[in-house]
Amino acid sequence: MTTTPGPGHHYARARGRLVALLDDLPAADWERPVPACPGWRVRDVIAHLSGTIEDALAGRLTGPPGPDQTAAQVARHRDREPAALLRSWDEAAAPFEDVITQLGIWPAALDAVSHEHDIRGALGRPGARDDESVVMAAHLLVEHLDTPCALRVDLGDEVVASPPADGPELTLRTSAFELMRFRLGRRTRDQARALAWSADPDPVLDHLFVFGPAAAPLVE
Repeated sequence: MTTTPGPGHHYARARGRLVALLDDLPAADWERPVPACPGWRVRDVIAHLSGTIEDALAGRLTGPPGPDQTAAQVARHRDREPAALLRSWDEAAAPFEDVITQLGIWPAALDAVSHEHDIRGALGRPGARDDESVVMAAHLLVEHLDTPCALRVDLGDEVVASPPADGPELTLRTSAFELMRFRLGRRTRDQARALAWSADPDPVLDHLFVFGPAAAPLVE
């Protein structure tokens, strides 16, 4: 019997890739701005990921951290040595991954996978765009689409659909990576409109974004 990997599995995959990517990173690169997270540096993204684990294990979270909590996480680690921050996040993550798997907390996995690509973009080091965790994210994010007409998403090797809706059907042809990025606010409204739609996407555009849309175009 095959068991579907839980959120902790996908969090751990993103964490492992980030640790490998950031190990021995030059000091100047830790200070690079992250265009996908305006106002944050590379080190601030890790501060947020580490701070979320700290807050969760301390009982300070009742759901995904809001803007005030994420700002506090970044501030808490603002002056910490980045390599030490990376190590502490890596070392603290295993029990957190166990918990999110036991409780089925998928937003935590989406957060780690998304921020992996935010950091990759900041460093000019793209990769892992076809990883199973990106595909997982795309499927979850389609399942939770709520659009005023039926929407089918053609990912090339498979077609997934949002919950049924009244009205004509609209089809979007894109990749799992691109779907994850626009759903999580890493694209502007105009960038989403410019994707490969079967017809005018204006009726659904305002329903596509879990966060955002982005204020400025992000090209990856």
